[in-house]
This record gives sequence, structure tokens and C-alpha cells, in this order.
Amino acid sequence: MPWKETRVMDQKIRMIGDWLTGEYSVSELSRTYGVSRRTLYKWIGRYETDPDAGLKEQSRVPLTMPRATAPELVAEILACKSSHEHWGPRKLLAWLESHQPGRKWPAASTVSEILKRHGMMRSRRKRHHVAPYSEPFLKSNQPNEVWCADYKGQFRLGEGGLCYPLTVTDSFSRYLLGCWGLEHPSYLPTRSYFERAFREYGLPAAIRTDNGVPFASVGIGGLSSLAVWFIKLGIWPERIEKGHPEQNGRHERLHRTLKAEAISPPRKTISEQQRAFDRFTASYNSERPHEALGQKTPASIYRTSFRKYPARLPAVEYPRSFSERQVKQNGDFKWRGKEIYLSCALAGEVIGLRQLDTATWKIYFSFYPLGLLDDITLKITPIKSVTYVSG
Repeated sequence: MPWKETRVMDQKIRMIGDWLTGEYSVSELSRTYGVSRRTLYKWIGRYETDPDAGLKEQSRVPLTMPRATAPELVAEILACKSSHEHWGPRKLLAWLESHQPGRKWPAASTVSEILKRHGMMRSRRKRHHVAPYSEPFLKSNQPNEVWCADYKGQFRLGEGGLCYPLTVTDSFSRYLLGCWGLEHPSYLPTRSYFERAFREYGLPAAIRTDNGVPFASVGIGGLSSLAVWFIKLGIWPERIEKGHPEQNGRHERLHRTLKAEAISPPRKTISEQQRAFDRFTASYNSERPHEALGQKTPASIYRTSFRKYPARLPAVEYPRSFSERQVKQNGDFKWRGKEIYLSCALAGEVIGLRQLDTATWKIYFSFYPLGLLDDITLKITPIKSVTYVSG
């Protein structure tokens, strides 16, 4: 009779009962119950040792687990996860090691198993990433070579108004220079928050943004009033290709973390939301380890810029070989007795034109090239790809 036809415990009891009668040998019982002689001897031995509980299934878990994580370490890991619910095992482990360096912490894989066992970790959905863009943006090999800025998608506050989060980061260190909730992404409020960042951290070499308002326009060179101001400060305005947010991937990744930790759910008022942004900024910079930084925090890597924010904007100057023209309020400048439209963003500014050949002039605003002017047709051809040139 095979074991699977009836309950296992019933089979054991009947088997031991038949053995106790003395009428059956072990070999006969083995054939009758369809089990091996070794199994029969095992259960007979257990019955003789403990008639009351010997036939019950025993746990296969070792009595001692010398490599098991100590309960106090497990408690510390779970407490850290409770305080930082969006952090993964590696970040938690890096934080614990930096704050309690004298203790021997388990591997990240063990931390992951501990979190799963306590229902504090979900499997991550696999993401399919677009290949990175390969345009020659300025490389960030040290702090303040490139800052990244963007408006994260607006969302509605509890009281009904909209909030537009403006974020600015240092590309090299991932340091979050600012996260501010604005009621609208217009030029003057945006500029005021950049001024705040410039006064506190100094000036970067370049600022990388998308092509949206207020960072860019449809005019020549894509210049907006904000970009013109950047150039006058000696900052190179970089713009990613339209429809390719992955070109500013580090900043986009920040936005996912920001949404999870400071926006979901939205706060009731803009002031309450700003307090949430401020708490997030402090934690992101000084507590949250970053894998790309060797599990260091952004605050441990970032240093302020040696280029200080000037009290007055410096005047735009050109070499003597350039021809200078002032842009009128309607965006036109005068050339060969004709009015040529350039950009309203440059109204009141002085541009420079450098002759390339007998019929072509290259138009600049300060160091930034805008387009090529045909001296015969008086048509301007925009420069599609602008590469940063240091100095």
C-alpha cells in the first residue's frame, strides 16, 4: 500500500501497530507499506525513544545557525528601512556602515533577504532603457562643470492649486542644489531661484536643460531670456535634444526619487509642499548614499564653485575684428541698411558678427554662436549643433 493513498500519520501509526504485534518482519512491513527498510527502522527508533511525539514530522532547520544574522543587527536593519522606506539594500547597508563602522554588517544580498522575509521589500519591475545620447555635451569631471535643471511635471496640491517643482543638481556629485515649488514656470520667478543658488554655490561652467519654457524658445539659437542671462554670466546653456530626456538621465532619475519621497501624496498647500521638498533635499544630499559615487553621499563630494556670483552683470565684449550691432526691442538689428530679425530674447543686447568669407558672417552673442548670415540674401541660417568651447 503506497504512502500517498492515506494520511502519512495514519500510515505511521498502523505500521508501528503491526510491528508491535510481533507477527510481521521489517521486510514484510516494508513491502506492505511501500517504504524502505531504512525508513521503517527510523520510525521504529523514534517511537521507542518517544512514544508520544516520536512519529511527528521534525523540522529540518538546523538547531544552530552559526552564520545567521544576529537579532540586534536585524532590528537595526529593519529600523533603518522604516526610516528610509524607499532605499534599497545597498543604500541601507552603506548608511549603516558609515554610521556604525565598528559593527560587522551582513552582505547586501542578506539584507535583501531580511527585508523580504519581513515584508519590507518588493521585487523591482524590470525597466527597458533607451540607449544614451552621444552628443558632445560638456563632460562633468568635477563639481560645477555642469549643472542640470528642469521643471518636474506639475501636480495639483490638496487645496487645488498647481505646483511646478524646479530642481537644480550638480551633474558630477549629484548634489541637489535646490528644489523649489513654484506656482508657474515663468522667467522672473525661475531667475530668482537661480540667483539664490548662484549666491550660495557660485557659478557653473554650463547648465543643461530641456527645450521647454523658460529655458529655451523657438527663436534663433533657441535662446530665451533666461539663457541670455546665463550667457551674460559666462555660463554655457546646454539643451538636450527634443524628445530625449535620457540625455539628462541623472536628473530624470532624481525626479523619480523626488516623486516617491516628497510628492506622493501631494501636500495641501504650497508652503507645506516646500517643507517636504526641504526635508527631501537635506536627506538626499547628506544621508542617502549614491551607488555611482561609491555609496558616498553627494554632500561628501560636492564643493562650491570658485566663480562667484557678480554684484553686477559684466558687459558683453567682442574682439576688434568683429562688427557689433545692437538688437532693437522688436528683435531686429540693422545690417547693410536693412532690418533683419534675430530674436526678441536679445532685445537691447549687443551682438557680434565675425566674417568667415566674402559672403558669410557668423553671428555671436558674447561667446555663444547663433547662426550664419548670408551677406547677399541677408538670410540667417541657425547653427543646429553648438559645442561647448572652454575659455
